[in-house]
Formats: sequence, C-alpha cells, structure tokens
Amino acid sequence: MAMRQTPLTCSGHTRPVVDLAFSGITPYGYFLISACKDGKPMLRQGDTGDWIGTFLGHKGAVWGATLNTDATKAATAAADFTAKVWDAVSGDEVLTLAHKHIVKTVTFTQDSNCLLTGGNDKLLRIYDLSNPEAAPQEISGHTSAIKKALWCNGDKQILSAADDKTIRLWDRSSMEEVKTLTFETSVSSMEYMADGEILVITYGKTVAFYNALSLDLIKTVDAPAPINSASLHPEKDFFVAGGEDFKLYKFDYTTKEELESYKGHFGPVHCVRFSPDGELYASGSEDGTLRLWQTAVGKTYGLWKCVLPEDLGAENSEQLYTSPPEIKA
Repeated sequence: MAMRQTPLTCSGHTRPVVDLAFSGITPYGYFLISACKDGKPMLRQGDTGDWIGTFLGHKGAVWGATLNTDATKAATAAADFTAKVWDAVSGDEVLTLAHKHIVKTVTFTQDSNCLLTGGNDKLLRIYDLSNPEAAPQEISGHTSAIKKALWCNGDKQILSAADDKTIRLWDRSSMEEVKTLTFETSVSSMEYMADGEILVITYGKTVAFYNALSLDLIKTVDAPAPINSASLHPEKDFFVAGGEDFKLYKFDYTTKEELESYKGHFGPVHCVRFSPDGELYASGSEDGTLRLWQTAVGKTYGLWKCVLPEDLGAENSEQLYTSPPEIKA
C-alpha cells in the first residue's frame, strides 16, 4: 500500500515566500527562517514548522534570509537597500548595513564573524561584524544584479550567481576572480554543500551539479518544468526540485530517475531546502506558504505520526496517518 505524502503547511506570510534557510542542528533542535515580499521574515522550529517569531524592521520586500550554524544570529537582505543582522534568540535588530541598491543575498561565515552580501548594485560586500563601522571589502566583476552569493572551501572562497548568466568563483584573500561559468540563461538558484564540495544550480528546466572548487560539471538532470530551486539530500542519495508548475520533484541522484512528484502549493515554488538531518525538506511559494515534506513518507518524525494498517479498524484502513490531510503549523 502506497504511503501518501502529507505536507505540513506553515501560514503567516501575506506575500510570496522567496527564500528560506535552515540552521545547523543545535541543542534545541534546528530552525528555519523564511524571506517574504511582505517584509517580515519569520523564524520557525525546523522539524515542526511552529512559528517562533517575526523579525520586524524592514521597509520593503525581503529577498534573502539566513541563519548562522547555531541559530543565534539571523541576517536578511531587502528591497529597502539594507541588509540587517538580528539576534535570533531575542528577535532584536543588531545591525543595519546600508547599501546603494536592493540587497538580494546574505550569508555568514562559519564562525559568524563576517557577512557576505550581494544585490542589484552588482557588488559583493564582506562586512566584519565585530567592526561594523568599518567599510566593507568590495568585490566587483559581475555586470548585472547578483542573485546569490555563498562562502565555500572553508570560507576561503566565494561563489556568486548573477543575472549576467554567470556563476563566478572568487578568492577571498586576493579578491580576484578564479573561474567563471557562463550559461545560456540566467541561473535561478544555487546551493553549496561543504561535504563533498558540491554546487547545485538550477537554470531553465535543468538541475546541474558541479564540483565547487574546480567548477567542473558532475552531471545535469532535466526536469519536466522550469525549476526555480533544488536541494541535494545530505547523504547525496537524492535531490528535490521545485518550480513553475507548483510541484515538488524528487530524483535519484545516481540514476537521475524521477522518483516522485507532489503538488501541494497553489503557485510556483520559489525555494526548496533539505533540513540538516535530511528528514524533511521545506518549500516556499508564490502562494505565501511554506510547506514541510517528509523525506521518508510514513516515518514518525516531528508532527508526523505513522499508524500501521493493522493498528486501524477495518472501516478506515485506507487512512495511514493520524494527522488530517492539511496540517496547519
């Protein structure tokens, strides 16, 4: 008997959800932050989707959001020409970093001491958070707005994707460009996995995997629809992708076979990420919701409780879950 995927729906946002990120695993579990065009990024418990708090202070759409590894700090990138750093425990704003244009992406170094930003002014900036008054280091080279920027190789290098249809690898110490990948169309998303140094990128209907240090292509997989985001499972056995047809797809990483697809959102999927333990993946959509999906459908985890058919009465043996089809978190 096939198990039915029952996503948890996280409501609260009033506009499209355009970015999301998980923290690492902390003594208090792991956490999830979402960026939304409503200007109000939200923090949630990662395994259940339960709302913890909303970071209030931006005056425009929030395009990017991230947590540091231990979930003590958050950072957001917004259309009000600022990036902000927050205390993720109290919810208080710690820093506002003024930019000259819309900010699209923010990411912490592993030690949480530096913040990398990028956006519509085509510059990468590195802020020393212990000395925020100091001018940031600036790296130029992109010829269009930067969509995503990430630390890689133990924070010694930077990867950036922009609307100029390139992904560029930069050396942090020399601030020089090391290598450039050029595509026929703009890259829609980029994920970096430190374990194995794998770069996951999406463009058009393609999900591509590269070695993050050499930028050599590992493999490409074509999806049935234009894809906006993809995420590789921590154990690298499969990956998920979502895009313009409202669906979430799951593929075998080795064979490239499509394993399953789920429709739950009522608008295009903008972002998808696996949790740090790999037990679930979160998706954010144009419909204003986040949804949490089980990696192993039917496993008891978080708010999901599996009930085996023999534990049920004959009259409802079809129902494998104690949870209703639509769970609000």
